[in-house]
Amino acid sequence: MRFQDANTQPRQPSVAEQRARKQAIADQERERQAAVAAREAADAKAATKRKILIGSGVTVGLVGLVATFYTIAKPAEVTASCVTSDGVIQDDKYCDESYASSHGGHYSGGFWFIPIPGGGYTQYRYNYGGTGTLGQRVSGGSYTAPSGNTNVSTKSGTSVQRGGFGISGKSGTSGGTGGTGKSGGS
Repeated sequence: MRFQDANTQPRQPSVAEQRARKQAIADQERERQAAVAAREAADAKAATKRKILIGSGVTVGLVGLVATFYTIAKPAEVTASCVTSDGVIQDDKYCDESYASSHGGHYSGGFWFIPIPGGGYTQYRYNYGGTGTLGQRVSGGSYTAPSGNTNVSTKSGTSVQRGGFGISGKSGTSGGTGGTGKSGGS
């Protein structure tokens, strides 16, 4: 029909048309509900990813903080060599306070003084970080004890100074009995 005037009444839809219209409306509603469910799922997934990303950032930050702490807290290792006043490496026993006192010597200001036959004293002290072998002149290093977080030991394995957080490198006890308050070359 090409033309319809204002007086023409529209016909009633057939049963098949009514059924198709109801089916189309139901399909549209299902599609709308599916779209809402998909949007909610996508939002939940994005929120989960965001939480995981934030949690990962916090975890990486904490791991970095702990790694930095352990790097700083790890004590440095320094080897001390017992040397004479002219820098010749000697046996570690000459820089031991008990050895010096048992042979009539004493410790003062970072030096061990051990008497020599015929009069006088031989001076011994620690060189920290130098290299060389027994009887040779020490090469490099310093005569100043390292401070801070440093473990100092002799080539024979005797601990001269321990470092770390809250450790001063001195041993002994307070209160009258116990140690001398000295650990060696500091």
